[in-house]
Amino acid sequence: MDLFEYQARDLFEAHNIPVLAGAVATTADEAERAAATMGGKVVVKAQVKVGGRGKAGGVKLAVDAADARIKAEAILGMDIKGHTVHKVMIAQAAPIAEEYYMAILLDRANRNFLVMASVAGGMEIEEVAHTQPEKLARVGIDPNIGISHEKALEIVKAGQFPAGVVNDVADVLLKLWAAFVAEDATLMEINPLVKTEDGRIIALDGKVTLDDNADFRHPTHEDLVDHASANPLEAAAKAKNLNYVKLDGEVGIIGNGAGLVMSTLDVVAYAGEKFGVKPANFLDIGGGASAEVMADGLSIILGDTDVRSVFVNVFGGITSCDAVANGIVKALEMLGEKATKPIVVRLDGNNVLEGRRILNEAAHPLVQQLDTMDGAAAKAAELAAK
Repeated sequence: MDLFEYQARDLFEAHNIPVLAGAVATTADEAERAAATMGGKVVVKAQVKVGGRGKAGGVKLAVDAADARIKAEAILGMDIKGHTVHKVMIAQAAPIAEEYYMAILLDRANRNFLVMASVAGGMEIEEVAHTQPEKLARVGIDPNIGISHEKALEIVKAGQFPAGVVNDVADVLLKLWAAFVAEDATLMEINPLVKTEDGRIIALDGKVTLDDNADFRHPTHEDLVDHASANPLEAAAKAKNLNYVKLDGEVGIIGNGAGLVMSTLDVVAYAGEKFGVKPANFLDIGGGASAEVMADGLSIILGDTDVRSVFVNVFGGITSCDAVANGIVKALEMLGEKATKPIVVRLDGNNVLEGRRILNEAAHPLVQQLDTMDGAAAKAAELAAK
């Protein structure tokens, strides 16, 4: 789960990472009141989960509360790379002397964590890596060891930070690591981390991604979910504990096992080129899914107005084919007249003959069975095109 900037700021503050005063506003009136409380200059920042806000005009300096109202009115409702601005953050302005960069992230390729630190902040880190690689420290962290004070100093010095700020920046890194571990994050980035004219080190902007798989340890993380912009189908699927991702296509896909579903996406995409259609979703019902899970998945996909046909591709293992067949029959009974889209089913593996018999006896007019994955994908694409 990606956080908004104001949520990242609040999380940093909760873990004693130095930040400036900030507040979130959904109206120009709220923005003016927040700015008046802070006093002096403030920065009005669009709250969208996408980069490039400044270039798009979504970050503006306001000289006082009245100006903050004007700036908020201009930013609220903006479209930034397809994201509509519904909230702005009012942040206390700071006299910046220098800008740095710091981040901790999950390094999947090396199966550890990675710290990146650079004296060249305030710009995209990819640009720093390309144009000034000597100023970017990249240090792998063993999760069983973590970051000691000595390690933090080593990282900061490798990032070429000035001697006068090394200790303070190392302290921020230690606090960032503590927050990263405590919150089960996969990314915590500060860009820029600034030195103010009076010598303070402040996290001025932050990006945070939290691991959804650790939600059971963090009941308060639910409060951070952006329900307003969540895809309703994905929200409904999550409520049913389904592994579902909405895609931009017309052929709904259900499979058991992430590898099989990914292969199904590829096969449907290939078959769909002939008919001008694409996969509409990723939905993995899992290796031990029951008939009820199959029914839940099918009801989610058939509720997608973009879907024109459905391809159910199951290789029976722990999930037997008869359980899948019963799930399809049950889902169609539950949906009744709401089910209007053709369903192509390919069953193979454990108890396949019984699964096919159940579907044949049900003889639902929407259901067609094919024996091969390629043939079923082609039929699903053809039906979606019609």
